[in-house]
Amino acid sequence: MTTSPQEQAPAQPQPEAPGGHPQRWLILGVLCLAVLTVVLDNTVLNVAIPSLTRELGAATSDIQWMINAYSLVQSGLLLTAGSAADRYGRKKMLAAGLALFGVGSLVAGLADSTGQLIAARAGMGVGGALLMTTVLAVAIQIFTPEEQPKAIGIWAAVNSLGFAAGPLLGGFMLNHFWWGAIFLINIPVAALALVAVVVLVPESKNPPPSSRLRSSRGDPHGDRPDLLGAVLSTIGMAALVYAIISGPEHGWTSGRVLLTAVVAVVVLAAFAYWESRIPYPMIDMHFFRNRRFTGAVSGGVLITFGMGGSLFLLTQHMQFVLGYEPLEAGLRTAPLALMIVALNFTGVAAKWAARLGTPLAIGLGMAVMAAGLAAIATMASGGYAGTLLGLVLIGTGAAVASPAMSHAIMSAIPPEKAGVGGGINGTVAEFGTGLGVAVLGALLNSRFAALIPVAATSLPAALAAAGSAEEKAEITDAFSSGLETSLLVGALAVLLGGLVAGALLRRAERGDSA
Repeated sequence: MTTSPQEQAPAQPQPEAPGGHPQRWLILGVLCLAVLTVVLDNTVLNVAIPSLTRELGAATSDIQWMINAYSLVQSGLLLTAGSAADRYGRKKMLAAGLALFGVGSLVAGLADSTGQLIAARAGMGVGGALLMTTVLAVAIQIFTPEEQPKAIGIWAAVNSLGFAAGPLLGGFMLNHFWWGAIFLINIPVAALALVAVVVLVPESKNPPPSSRLRSSRGDPHGDRPDLLGAVLSTIGMAALVYAIISGPEHGWTSGRVLLTAVVAVVVLAAFAYWESRIPYPMIDMHFFRNRRFTGAVSGGVLITFGMGGSLFLLTQHMQFVLGYEPLEAGLRTAPLALMIVALNFTGVAAKWAARLGTPLAIGLGMAVMAAGLAAIATMASGGYAGTLLGLVLIGTGAAVASPAMSHAIMSAIPPEKAGVGGGINGTVAEFGTGLGVAVLGALLNSRFAALIPVAATSLPAALAAAGSAEEKAEITDAFSSGLETSLLVGALAVLLGGLVAGALLRRAERGDSA
């Protein structure tokens, strides 16, 4: 029987002082600058789709691959990138990620064909994976346990700020420059962050196993890289994310989606089996026996499920039903991110979480998020006031629950595996967001298709096919009904997830006390 790495070799202390790194807050600013570049690029491309279609002659499939190439590569490599950071050094991987992201941005900004742009976006995805896994890992190393919740809260706030600011920045750039500027603006930011990382960020890596363990296993090098695990996790996660994002377009029962889903399940099962058999796995399967870890992961999936899916649907509602321009729609959804930023940068969310305790903070935060989704579902058709209330509630709940969830994941994993912890955290976010967009989008589409008076597969197509004002009113009412159903399902999922995550974390705390 194979024992876990934690049983084979006790965790060795990291080289930071007990009081944390003396420049830790400045380093956190550098890390947040790196994160901001990556998160902005996740959303900024959406507003450039009309320009890319017009100037590059991009077809619908080209646009989809421009968006998906980045997310597929990034989500597929998150676990591998985290493991590489633990093994070879988190500072090295962070610097490499910034360099790759900057070079990819340059190629994307100067691309003169859709193929070049898709390839550049894939390269940026590699850099993004290295960045997203190492930032949390470095933060865990340089801050004391008491300061970690506040540091993670600031990191979460920057994520939300980038998510909200992407469409706004993209709209501003496209009003004044050509489409390539949305990529070239990344270069000076990435260069500045790279210099700051080299100068300020301390190196840290997974301490090697003891010489006794090496000699007993006949391995002169110890802790050999898990190459097969890296290949399996990359293929499995990329296939899973591709199946999720392709389902709404090609149909959940289509051959392409079913085949990709089967590949994902088989490969990820092989990955789990392989990781449970080797002496130095990329991910120790014993983590999943830890109630704190499983509770935090389940909560994280459903937080991003509700927030990512609802914002995707709400943006469509604002543009197609209420008639807002993309920039105006982005401004009207900004209160969600602003609540997260305000509560985390001021430290209020960290104080609330500390007083409530992690289980109650996650459970109560997700209940408030569910109330916000329900408010939007039931009041969005009555004007912006109901939507604003819902966005404020979602932002408040996420400000408390999301950092507490991330901290619970990272604290459930030994410090020497902090890079893998960052990879798991990023994978949870990618998976939850993709699942939310796919599932809630599918619910909306099925409800919408059952209610509209014309044959069409989308709201713009249905409005174009409508023959009278009455038909158009029926179509927009059908879309609003579908939105209400989808958001209520999302609210229920988030509420149940909060209850499950809170219960698992509470049981874990009681087990620790005993």
